[in-house]
Formats: sequence, structure tokens, C-alpha cells
Amino acid sequence: MKTEFIVSDMTCNHCVQTITQAVRAVSPQAEVHVDLASHRVVIDSDADGATLLAAIRDADYDAQPA
Repeated sequence: MKTEFIVSDMTCNHCVQTITQAVRAVSPQAEVHVDLASHRVVIDSDADGATLLAAIRDADYDAQPA
């Protein structure tokens, strides 16, 4: 299932790596696609959206459902 978030404070490749690691900590097989220009993160995972959102927020990013 694909879930999309807006992460307004994501600005660089380090942010991308941190968010990807946070998502994969709760869903190791997740596919994470990031567009820095639009601040969008699309995650294809079996984990529910609330779990993925919490993982990104726990990594100290301001994520909102898209």
C-alpha cells in the first residue's frame, strides 16, 4: 500500500537518508521515494500510515499526510 507524506523541513540528502532509515526501522521491506523539491515522501509498505508517520516524526521531521 502506498502512503504519501509532506515533510516540510526535509532539505538535503542527509534528511532523505534519515527518513528512509526511520521508515525501514518499522518496515524493513518498504520502498521509500523522496522528492526534495516538493517535500514529498511516498512509501510503499505493508505498515499502516499512522506507524509510518510516527516513525518520520520520531526522527524529528515535521511530516503531514499528503
